[in-house]
Amino acid sequence: MSTPKTDATAHPSLDELRAEAMAWGRKPRRHGSWYVTEHMVRAMRAYGWTIIVGAVGQPILYLLGLAVGLAALITVPIVDHGQQVTYLMFVAPALLATATISVASEEMTYPVMAGFKWRRYFYGFNASPLSSPQIANGVIAGAAARMLVASAAYYLIVWLLPFGAVPHPETGWIAIFVGVLAGLAFGIPLMAYAGSIEDDKGQFALVQRFIFMPMFLFSGTFYPLATLPGWLQWIGWISPLWHGAELGRVVTYGAPIAPGMIVVHVAYLVVLAGIGYLWGRRVFIERLAK
Repeated sequence: MSTPKTDATAHPSLDELRAEAMAWGRKPRRHGSWYVTEHMVRAMRAYGWTIIVGAVGQPILYLLGLAVGLAALITVPIVDHGQQVTYLMFVAPALLATATISVASEEMTYPVMAGFKWRRYFYGFNASPLSSPQIANGVIAGAAARMLVASAAYYLIVWLLPFGAVPHPETGWIAIFVGVLAGLAFGIPLMAYAGSIEDDKGQFALVQRFIFMPMFLFSGTFYPLATLPGWLQWIGWISPLWHGAELGRVVTYGAPIAPGMIVVHVAYLVVLAGIGYLWGRRVFIERLAK
């Protein structure tokens, strides 16, 4: 003879199921940005070896080429803000900032367009309890994680190789985070631009050719910005690379830059990243609402 079900084995009520579903929905709403970040980082495993080779091999090649090759020809010390330094000491912080900006140009262009157009996974995220700003936050955080790896690898190689590129290691490690800040200042506005593009018609190639490359060549990377003609110096002034390189030189070898200018460099990078974030947030909200 069967026994009646007790309360302990009874099926949950509709109100209990609704409360449980709401609880599960609140969790991704609370931590949604980190879920998107996790996805972006996991997706990088598809080209993980490219990331490793780029983070380790590129700085070694650059430094060997500069330290063993070009620096051997430049026997006269570089005069940076009235201070004489070796050529490698001068160029190493700028190459570190260049590495993170290069990562930003990769992670904030085609992956963003893929999320909106080709693979459309941003729309899948948005169909869940994740909000549009959380998706934008996750894209930024995922790219920042790769920038941090590249910046840290670059700094360790610069510091450990016997070239004397970091005479002040007690503060030189701060260059890692300076590089990430420079990468975000360039990458977040680029993410907003990439999100606003409906079709790929070669816009990203134009960014590489007419924005990234001139910035790399004319932002005081290989020689002090003051040595350029005045009509070219404005490229460095508006470039996050120059501001990041100048801050990196302060922490790696104590470049005698006035405290007021240090504040200007930091503020410029933060404001550029902030403006890009507000623009990118609006782009994600508008496109995912369609």
